[in-house]
Amino acid sequence: MTPAWLIRTSLALAIIASGWLVFKLVTYLSLNRVRKIAHRLENYQPGKAAIVYFTTPDCLACKAAQHPALVRLQSLLGDQLQVIEINAYEDPDMAKDWGVLSVPTTFILDSKGAPRQVNYGVTPAEKLYDQLRQTQPQAI
Repeated sequence: MTPAWLIRTSLALAIIASGWLVFKLVTYLSLNRVRKIAHRLENYQPGKAAIVYFTTPDCLACKAAQHPALVRLQSLLGDQLQVIEINAYEDPDMAKDWGVLSVPTTFILDSKGAPRQVNYGVTPAEKLYDQLRQTQPQAI
C-alpha cells in the first residue's frame, strides 16, 4: 500500500506540471496568433527590435512599475529599441486581436517584426533586456 503523503505529493506535482504545460501552450498560441497580425502594427519601424506595451490610463501597476522600466530600458538602448505603447481602452480591437486580457502586457518583437516573447503583468527592465538579447544578440 502506497503512503498517503506519496499520493498527495504525486498529485500536487501532476497539477503543477499540467498548469505549466497549459501556460506554455497558451503562450505559444498567443504568439502564433500575433505572428499573423504583427505586420499591421502602426508605428513599427522594421529593422529595430520593439516592445509592444498594452496599458490603460487607470493601470496603477503600469504607472508605478512597468512604464518606468520601459523608460529605463529605452534610455539604455537608445535608438536600437522602439517602444510602442497601446492604450487598450482606446483600441480595444487591437488588444483583442493581440490576445491581451490584462494590463500591463508586453510583447517582444525582433527586428523583422516577429513576436518572440509575451509577458503578462509587470515585467522588470532586466527581464525585458534579457529577452531582447535572446532575440537580437548581435544588435543589443
